[in-house]
Amino acid sequence: MEDFIIREIDRLGEMLLLIARKLGLLDGDTPDYSMTDVKDEFGKAGCPIDLEALLKQENPVWYLVEKEKLSDHGLETMIDIIFHSDLDEEMKQALLSDALAYLDGKGYFSFRLHSLIQ
Repeated sequence: MEDFIIREIDRLGEMLLLIARKLGLLDGDTPDYSMTDVKDEFGKAGCPIDLEALLKQENPVWYLVEKEKLSDHGLETMIDIIFHSDLDEEMKQALLSDALAYLDGKGYFSFRLHSLIQ
C-alpha cells in the first residue's frame, strides 16, 4: 500500500511538471496565461486537484500537502504555475509566502520560489 501511495504522489508531481511545460513555465520565459488556461490544462492532464476548491481553502498550502499529499517538489511547481497566472496579486503573494514558510521550515530551499519574492 505504501508503494502505491508513493507512486501516486510521484505521478501527481510528474503531471504538474507536464502542465507547467504546456503552459510555457519551464522554457525560461515568463509565461502569460489565465487561471482558465491552468484549469483547462489540469483537466486535459486528468489532474485530480480542483483549483476552484484549492483557492477557496483557508490554507491552500496545507490543503495541497495534507489532503492532496503533494510532495515538496510538487508544491513548488504548483505554486510556480499559479504565481505566473492572472490570479489576484494579493492571493499569489499569500500563497507564495505560505509555501515558502512551509518549505523553508522543512529545510527544502526553493531557489525558484525565492526568486519570485517582490
